This record gives sequence, structure tokens and C-alpha cells, in this order.
Amino acid sequence: MKVLITGTAGFIGYHVAKKMLQNGFQVIGIDNLNEYYSTELKFDRLNNSGINTHNIEYNIAIKSTCFENYIFYKIDICDSDSINNLFSKYSFDLVIHLAAQAGVRYSIENPKSYIRSNIDGFLNLLESSKLSSVKRILYASSSSVYGLSEKEILSVDDNTDKPVSLYAATKKSNELMAHVYSHLYNIETIGLRFFTVYGPWGRPDMAPFLFANAILHNKEINVFNHGEMRRDFTYIDDITEAIFKISQSFIFSKHSILNIGNNNPINLIDFISCLENEIGITAKLKYIEMQPGDVVSTWADTKELISLIEYSPKTQIETGVKFFIDWYRKYFKI
Repeated sequence: MKVLITGTAGFIGYHVAKKMLQNGFQVIGIDNLNEYYSTELKFDRLNNSGINTHNIEYNIAIKSTCFENYIFYKIDICDSDSINNLFSKYSFDLVIHLAAQAGVRYSIENPKSYIRSNIDGFLNLLESSKLSSVKRILYASSSSVYGLSEKEILSVDDNTDKPVSLYAATKKSNELMAHVYSHLYNIETIGLRFFTVYGPWGRPDMAPFLFANAILHNKEINVFNHGEMRRDFTYIDDITEAIFKISQSFIFSKHSILNIGNNNPINLIDFISCLENEIGITAKLKYIEMQPGDVVSTWADTKELISLIEYSPKTQIETGVKFFIDWYRKYFKI
């Protein structure tokens, strides 16, 4: 199968691209390499996939030296002409859309970048898919769409009309847009609500990365809501395995939404303890108020995922943290 994966210099996109390549897919990867966080980390992910980042020019194909079926382009999903040309050139069987302007707190400071990337960019992909007769799109949604839900365990059947950040609102909008294109143009769309993904090559703006960096450099960790927070931490390999299985399954309705989480929320303090145990250093904790746009707890109900693809994330937090810290020490030579 020929698959377009957006955001392949990003955390999840990098891992998903490698998973699909290792299973025989032909992958066309795109990323705009924006500066929301370190472009050096993004370049290193690409280099690790055989993409020579010294040769990157906008809208010019670069063939991987590691995977003969991998071609990368620096393209912004908001560039509708380049996106249309890409779809016309390759006739994709599948689109896996993982590119987005990420970050809950950043959306409060820079709202327009979220509308541009997460709304306008997604629309370009839907339009190009329609015009090129693409039959299936997997796209990244987020657990943040649950917003002010009062339920402890979050189900895809729950109401998601009370987001608490613009980032969450754009992800909810993506689900609505996908539903429209499924209904009007018979495109199968599958929205993936990810729950707090962590692991090697992770994002430096997320808690696992920030906490590890602080512990290793003897700095304070900001513990929001005075530690009264829980997250359904989900290891990256579980995310990629689920996406691969979903891509191979054809038992979905025309428009589907799935939670991909560990179904086992961890207290923030317990997660920090796992990091301390693995690193061998006691963290310095600074307890502060909860930040605007945050929620107290996330807990994924994954019964639909289990029912449809007979798979549920399995990685225990201690194992995932070990793999993450091993990578972190090696990458930063600590």
C-alpha cells in the first residue's frame, strides 16, 4: 500500500512511519519542520530514518538511505497547491494525518497558528483526498476533546462539547469535518484520540521530557494542581501498533472515533517517582496551581479499540519509563 503520513519529523509521525515501512508499506512523509520546539530533534528523527537533512529544500523529494520505500518532502499542509500536486503524483491508498500545531498551553498564547494548521491544513488534506478518490483517512484527534467531562472514565460516546483549550477545540473540529467528508464523499475516516503519549524521541514540551530534564540537571519540577492530577500515559510502541492494526482492518463504519490509551491512569506524583527510580536521583518538586487549559484527569475507555482490532496497549509504566530514560541518556550523552 502507498501511504501519506503527515508530520513524520514529529514524535508520533516518526515512529508510525518506521512501523509502516518495516511492514512493507510505501511511505511518503511530509513535515513543515516548524520551530514550535527544537528543529534539531526533528532533524535527528529524520536522519535516523535515513533522510539526509542537509539536502532538504521545500517541496523537493528526498529518498531514505535506510528504507527504499520512504520518500520525504518538506511541505506545509496549509500549502494547498503542493498538497494537491502530491496527491496527484502518488495516488495514495491511505492517509495517516499526524501533523498539527501541538500543545495545549501554547494555544492560549498563539491561537491563530492552531486555526491555520489544525483547521485549514486538515481541510486541504480532506479536499485533496476527495479529489484523488482516497478511500481511508486515519487522523490524530486528542483526549483533550473531553474537556470538562465529569466522567471518570472517558468514552468515545461521551459529550465533547466543552473543550477548555483552543487546541482541544480544533481537534473536535477535525472530528466534525471528517464526519462531513465521510457523509458527503464516502471517505472512511477514523479519528484517533491519543492519551498522553510518551517514549523515546518524545516531545520536549511534554511532562516526561520536562521532568527527566529537570531531575537530571538538579532543577525544580513544576507540579501542577499541587500534584492532584492523573494521566493515562501511553507508550509510543502501543500507539504505533494500534495504528498499524487499524490500517489493516476493514471492519469500521464510514466515520469512526477510537480512544488509544493505556486504560490505567497514573498519578502525576507516581509517574515522577518512576522517573526518580530509573534515574537514581530525587526530584525537587514545586507545587503550583493548575494551568489554564489543563484538566485534572484522563482515563481512556478502550472497549471499542479492543472490540474492533482485538488490541489494547500493554506497556507497563515502569517498562516505558525505563525505555524512555535509556534513550534520553544516550541521546543527550548524560
